Amino acid sequence: MKEESKGKNYKSPQRKLVKFFEKSRDRWKAKCSKAKTKVKQLKNRVHFLENSKEQLKSKIKALEADLAQVKAPEREREIEKKTQKKKTAEKPRMPAGAIAL
Repeated sequence: MKEESKGKNYKSPQRKLVKFFEKSRDRWKAKCSKAKTKVKQLKNRVHFLENSKEQLKSKIKALEADLAQVKAPEREREIEKKTQKKKTAEKPRMPAGAIAL
């Protein structure tokens, strides 16, 4: 009765059980260590990609600002052309039968 209350009662000899449990523990530790290493690699990769993404976003904003500065004079010229066309179109026309003085 004392043996059952302490723990499990194994039929195999202790020397074999010890080796088996050591191997089992070592495999578990190796597996855990490998998983931790992989998790750390993935976290580092995510961190790198997030930083890269932020750098690209700031670069895009800078390039868009430069593009806007380059295109600003061109847009102003187009607006001026449109307003000139409107002014010429708005000149009062004389009726067909009227005499110009």
